[in-house]
Amino acid sequence: MKVLIIEDDENIVESLSLSLRMRWPDVVVSSTGMGEEGLQLVETFSPDIVILDLGLPDINGFEVLRQVRLFSDVPVIILSVLGDEDDIVRGLEMDADDYIVKPFKKMEFLARVKSLVRRKNVPVDLTVYERGDYKVFLSLHHLYYKENKVTLTKSECLIFYKLIQNANSVVTYSGIARELWGDEYPGSIEAIRVYVQRLRKKIETVTGNNAVIETKSNVGYIFNLQE
Repeated sequence: MKVLIIEDDENIVESLSLSLRMRWPDVVVSSTGMGEEGLQLVETFSPDIVILDLGLPDINGFEVLRQVRLFSDVPVIILSVLGDEDDIVRGLEMDADDYIVKPFKKMEFLARVKSLVRRKNVPVDLTVYERGDYKVFLSLHHLYYKENKVTLTKSECLIFYKLIQNANSVVTYSGIARELWGDEYPGSIEAIRVYVQRLRKKIETVTGNNAVIETKSNVGYIFNLQE
């Protein structure tokens, strides 16, 4: 596995690199504190995962993400002190795969990385799930409602898969967190709410139904499905 860290704080880079090597001894880590160089490394280093800070000295991390998505679908985890919902939504809407607010626990970080590695390695023959009028392609992150296609992010796709597998039953925040990251961490509920809010809007555009995903306050969600 090759990991690219775009972060200008050398202490954080050292800490992340050490954590990665302790978890995956064969990991190859490359790092830079500059966004422009980071863009070049995405092309030349061909990482399996990018860890991206937003507060870079030359160009904003959001701009780095925007440019990366012009030519690559490499998984990107944003690390940032910016923890407002607007910042998280912006990062996810720009197709970041995950968003972690600083400070964070090392075990949380490793779990998020592990989750993205696991998603990349989903066997192709196990990635299509169909129920009712819905069909989801996990490897492509595509959802079809009847003949209407919706493109999802990796996280949205996994959440939808979890919800539709358990249609008409409550799926808890903990259950969704385990699906995404393998465990529940501080801040995970807020991130899940952002993911589900975006997923709900996308489904509404093709179904015309604003009650497909129902919120159960302080518990989780129900995917209402008529079969």
